[in-house]
Order: sequence, then C-alpha cells, then structure tokens
Amino acid sequence: MAISEKELQKILNKYKSKLDANISTEEIRDYTPSSGFSKEYESFKKEYMATGVSTYEKLCSFAESIIKITPSEQDSTQLEESIKFTHLKITPTSAASFSMFVASLFMFVAVLIGGIGYFVFNNSSVLMLSFLFVVGALVSLKSLTKIPIRLANRWRLQASNQMVLCILYIVIYMRHTSNLENALKFAADHIRAPLSLDLRKIFWDVETGKFSTMKESLEFYLSKWRDYNLEFVNSFHLIESSLYEPNEERRIELLDKSLKLILDGTYERMLKYAHDLKNPITMLYMLGVILPILGLVIFPLIGSFMGGLVQWWHLAFLYNLILPVMVYSMGTNILSQRPTGYGANSVEVKSKKGTTALAVFLLILFTLLGTLPFILHTVNPGFDMNFMGEKFLDFECFNTGKCYGPFGLGAALLSLFLPLGIAVGAGIYFTSKTKDARKIRKEIKKLESEFSVSLFQLGTRIGDGIPTESAFKDVAENMGGTSTGDFFSKIHVNLTQGGMNLKEAIFDSERGAIINYNTPLIESSMEVLVESSHKGPQVVSRALISISDYISKIHKINERLKDLLADIISSMKGQIKFLTPIIAGIVVGISTMIVGVISKLSIMTEHTMEGDQTFTGGMGAMSELFNKVDTIPSYFFQIIVGIYVVQIVYLLTILSSGIEHGPDKINEQSEVGSNLIKSTTLYLLISLIVMLLFSMLASSILPTF
Repeated sequence: MAISEKELQKILNKYKSKLDANISTEEIRDYTPSSGFSKEYESFKKEYMATGVSTYEKLCSFAESIIKITPSEQDSTQLEESIKFTHLKITPTSAASFSMFVASLFMFVAVLIGGIGYFVFNNSSVLMLSFLFVVGALVSLKSLTKIPIRLANRWRLQASNQMVLCILYIVIYMRHTSNLENALKFAADHIRAPLSLDLRKIFWDVETGKFSTMKESLEFYLSKWRDYNLEFVNSFHLIESSLYEPNEERRIELLDKSLKLILDGTYERMLKYAHDLKNPITMLYMLGVILPILGLVIFPLIGSFMGGLVQWWHLAFLYNLILPVMVYSMGTNILSQRPTGYGANSVEVKSKKGTTALAVFLLILFTLLGTLPFILHTVNPGFDMNFMGEKFLDFECFNTGKCYGPFGLGAALLSLFLPLGIAVGAGIYFTSKTKDARKIRKEIKKLESEFSVSLFQLGTRIGDGIPTESAFKDVAENMGGTSTGDFFSKIHVNLTQGGMNLKEAIFDSERGAIINYNTPLIESSMEVLVESSHKGPQVVSRALISISDYISKIHKINERLKDLLADIISSMKGQIKFLTPIIAGIVVGISTMIVGVISKLSIMTEHTMEGDQTFTGGMGAMSELFNKVDTIPSYFFQIIVGIYVVQIVYLLTILSSGIEHGPDKINEQSEVGSNLIKSTTLYLLISLIVMLLFSMLASSILPTF
C-alpha cells in the first residue's frame, strides 16, 4: 500500500527530531566552500586556460576541417592522455592535422620562394632559403604534433609544484574533521591553478555522472599521476586509510605519515634530478650557445668563398628561429623532469600603462637609430664620410641601381642600437611590471616565516587553558614590531573592543584582521583555527601546533632543494650574465674585422689589376675570392647575433628560474627583465670595444684606399 505524502513527511519529521536531539550541531559544523563548488569548474577552467590554449584549440579545429590526419597508434595514445590531463577540447586527430597544416604552409612557401627566385629572377641564393623552409616543415611536422604533450608536461610541472601544499591543507583539515570531501574542497579553495582545477574536476565528474562516488572519481584522477609522482598517490591513499581508522591516535599518525611521505619523496627525487641535470645542461650550453656562437666566425668567410650563396637572411633563419626553437625544446624537456617542490604563493601582476608606453618608445627610438644607415642612404644615396680611415656607411652601388651593404664600421656600430632597443624595452617592461609584486612577495615571505613561530606560541597558550582573547594578546606582545604581531593585535582588538566573535574578528569584510594579510597560507590556517574552535581548546592547540610544524618542515625541504641545485644554478647564471655576452661580443668584433679585411683585400686586388695587367688572371681569381659584395655585412651580422643573444638570455633565464623556483611567474619575469638589460648591455659594450680595437688593428696592417 502506497504511503501518502502527509504520512511520509510525518516519518521524516520524527527521525529529524531524533537526530537533532542526539547530535550536537556544533559537532557537525564543517568547512563551507564557495557556493556551487562543483558547478564552478567550467568557469574556473575558462578563466585559467586563458586565450593562448583557446587559440590553439580553435586552430586545431580549423586545421582538421581542411586536412584530416590520423596519428599513429602510439602517438594517438600519448596525445589522448595529454589532452585529458590538460583539459583541452581537441582530439589527437586535430592535433596531428594542425601540425600537417603548418608543415604544408612551410612547404608551399619553400616551393614558392625557390620557384620564383630561381626560374623568374635567376637567383640561386634563394635556394638556400627555400631549403631552410623545407627543414622548418619537417621540424614542425613532428614538434607541433607534440604540443599537447608539452602542455601536459608543463601542467604536471605546475601542478606537482603545489602537491606538498595540497597534502598539507588536506592533512591539517582532517586532523580536526575526518571528512575527505570537505578537505579536498578546502585544499582546492586555497591552492592555485592548475592543481585546484584538477581537484574541482574530481567533484565535476561526480556531479555530471561520470562516476557515482567521490572515491571512484579520486582514484581515476590519482591513476594519471601513478607514473609521474607515486609519492602523491601514496600520500592520498594513506589519507584515505585514516578515514577507516577507529583509533584517534592511529588516525593522526597516518595523516602525519602521508605528509612525511611526500616530503621525503620530494627530497629523494630532487636529489636524483640534481645529479642527473649536469649532462643535459652541458649539452644545452654546447649545442645551443657555445658552438653556434663560435661557429659565427666562419660565416663571413663562407659568404665570400661561396660567391654570395649564403646571405644574411639565411643566417637569421638559422640563428633567430631554428636554434632558439631547439634551445626552447631542450629546456622544456629538462624542466618537464623536475620533481615536485614547494610552490610560492601567487601575487597578481599587472603592467602599468606608463611603463608599457616607455618600453615601446625606447624600442621605436633605438630601432630608428639602428636603421639610420638605411634612412640616410634612402634620403641621400651619395652620402658617406670618413671614419677611422674607412667609409662610415660604405654602400656598394652599381649602374644597375642595385646596392649592397652597408659594409662600413660606422653602420656596424649603429646596428648595436637594434638589440639594445629590444633588450631595454623588454627589460624595463618586465622589471617595472613585477616591481610592486616583488615587494608584496617579499612582505608575504617575511610574514609567513614569522607566522610559524607565532602559531606555535598561540597553540601552546591555548593548550595551557588561556582564553583565546588573552592568547592573541600575549603573542601580539611577544611579536611586537613585526607584521605577525600587528596581525594578532588586530584580532585581539576586534575580539575585545569590536564585539566580534572569532570568525568575524579575522574574516569580517570591513574590519577583519585578514584584510591586510590575505595570503593563502595564513587564510587557510585561520580557517582551520575557526573550524577547530567549535571542538574545544585542545583541538585548537593541536591544530595550530601541527600547522606550525608542517610550515617549518616545508620551508626546510624547500631550502634543501635549493642547496642541491646551487652549483647548477650558479653555473647557469654565470652563463647568462657573463660567458654568453662576452663570447658573442668577441665573435662579433672578430667577424667585423674579417669583413673589413675582405673589403680592403677586394680593393687591393682591384688596384693591383689596374696597375699591372700581367697579373690579371691570378688577381682576377683573387678578386672573386675576396669579393666584398659576397660577404655578409657586419651591420646585419651584428643584428642577427645581438637578437640571438637576447633570445638566449631570455630562454636560459626562464630555464634557470624554472629549475630553481618552479613555475613562478613573478620571479621569472623579474629575472628576465634584469638579465636582458644587464647581459645585453655587457654584450654591446664588449662588441663596441672589440670592433674598434680590431678595426684599428686591421687599419694599421693594411693600407687605406
């Protein structure tokens, strides 16, 4: 017989009254995350993924609609795993189609340039440029297919850098409330993306019906990390085991062991990483920096000996495109193997309009100065002047109207302004952009370093039976003159004079103490304090002392990781700040001298042939060998090398920052800005000095015409 709605409601009310009578509402108060937690996944994902990945998704979709390529079974499996890992809305087929589409464009440009240049204009030098585009097509075919894999590696690096903090938040929450679901919500609300996005996805998969229980969804997520970070997976399993432990001491012991497991695993993995890092870094230096820069010395001679077959744009294609892409690929591979660390808290970085305008102005100004030889030549083709015994601009023009150059030392010196403009413009932009954020970061680090001691004192006093208001006052007095002391003093004032309860004293939107100290670590610690306060002073005391202990351990392991990498980081910084700029500057100076010598030898052979016709045959061959027109002008040569130095400094700084700090945008951009200005300025000074010295040396040996 069916139960009527009235009878059903009566039964529900009966059992509800029994529950209310036997269970204290104070005992079931749990952390309440932001409303609609699981529903926020899509909007949260959209905000984090930003325009870059969205553009890539659109390009893949567009390419698949034009040319559809199915990757191999092995590549398809890797791509599918990476796409799921990074939450991309593409397929392995669309990723492969995009790479084929770009490779086809490269091949089309190669055929177009080669065909028109060789058959229409009868210029064989374009065949080298056409060949470089063919190489670009072959490289892009493989590398662009693996974009999802590289994105997944970057995602893993960013996420793994937050894992220790994630386990910390889950453990400190579950010490006072044994509820894994709420602990996951607590962690997701206090760590940054991308790991917070992954945690939200766990709830989203249950919400959308992909999994029926949280345990299934969590196990599916952890299975993706089994091959990359086993300590993280095992720590979660220990946390899950604590849910079934009836003994309170044993439950706390399992939680503590889970955090110790990931900390120990982090140390061991980073130790191995530090030992294995030397060879890849050395190979990166040799293949991406030392050998290419030293090889630049022979290019002026190659251009002359090969009759102009090698032009400056061939060199630009190789040094400003192919080599930076290779260095970036090698650096990304090195970073992808970096174990988990303790990620720094993020601080919002905003660029200032005035700073951006200044950077753009300097870039335009220095670009105009750098292109001054062409501006002067265009305004007055016959303009030139004597400079250190030779022509300042030195354009070679023929009756056909075609001009080559500039070959002059003055033009080469003016070319120094182009890389200077790029470096100074970008350097000022990044340095000014992160200036305020670095100050805030410094204050946050100082506050968090003090906070561990303050929490321990607060927990000890509350555990001794001192009222919360008095405990805050005592700690504030002991920590007087510090940011932490001011923070606890504000809480004490709100409690005693503001008529607020503990939660309002800390989190009130208008007068709460957290307003001026709003960092994730402090915010989460205070939320644990508020939640545990419902369960008595002893629970509060244990929670605060545990948090203090965990913060100290994480700080200690983070400092130890930096010690392990100190030698490698020091070597990389030396390469960025001194070795690369100095070697490149010397090479540019030598190459400028070689071009100057070839130019004078070319003139000497012409004068000799005019004065003595008996040597016409031999001197004719000599004049073809030392033909100034066939060499790469020092002007273009220096610009190519200067831009390459800027690119290498940028890439090596990102690599160095990533190895030392993990994915930390503030530190990365600040170091990029500083190194671009300092290293490029050093390179330009060395280039200027060596150019002038070697040109004076060449002038003293060879006669002036």
